[in-house]
Formats: sequence, structure tokens, C-alpha cells
Amino acid sequence: MEITYRMDQKNVDWAALRADLKNDHFDNGRSLEQYQKSFGNSFAVCMAWDGERVIGSARALSDGVCNAYIVDVWTHSQYRHRGIGTMMMRYLLKRLLGQHVYLFTDNAQEFYRRLGFKAQGSGMGLVVGKWLVS
Repeated sequence: MEITYRMDQKNVDWAALRADLKNDHFDNGRSLEQYQKSFGNSFAVCMAWDGERVIGSARALSDGVCNAYIVDVWTHSQYRHRGIGTMMMRYLLKRLLGQHVYLFTDNAQEFYRRLGFKAQGSGMGLVVGKWLVS
């Protein structure tokens, strides 16, 4: 297995990626077009590849100055616990120097602690209007 990491979305098979996300229970209902738009509008993206297959993704939203938010950190279930998520996060964090980086996680606190993240306050959220309808 030779995993490669890229900071672009060239040649992504969005249908295959969405199917893998669904199978891993990591899909939040976005359409293929919405996935492409979400990733395309991101400040930074890192994707892990095994050959021509995306087996991991992570992206950052940022103002490019002082605040960033990490979202959509995912490694395919068959590839977990091999350092892939750690490598994707390291690539993203290199693009966010000098910024306060925040994220939300339900069940991966220890993973992020190992990367140097510390608990800060409590997150809050609001869906404006109807979910995924702009």
C-alpha cells in the first residue's frame, strides 16, 4: 500500500467518494454537486489516495488571517489506524500557520489531543432555514 496525499481535488470520483462516505456512516446528505462545491470553496483540502481511490479527506475553512475551522476529517474504515488521518491533518495545519484552528468532534477527542488540540469552551450550532437548501 502506497498512500499519497494531495492538496487538490483533480480526478476525484465524487460518486465513489460519496458511496464510501455513506458506507462508513459519514455522509451528511450532501448531493454530489454539494460535495464538489463544499470542497471547492474550502481554504485548504487534503485528500489521501490509494491509487486512483480517495481513502481519506480533510478540509479547512479559513479567513486566511487568524481563524480556521477543520471539517470533514474522514479516513475509510479499512484504512484507519495507519496514520493517514494524522498526515492529512499535518498537511492542513501547515497551511494554517498563525491561525486559531477550531474543530468539533463527537468521538475523536483523543486523536485530536495527540495532534496538540485542547478542549476550549463549548461549541454551539444553528441551521439557518432548511438543512442543505440555500
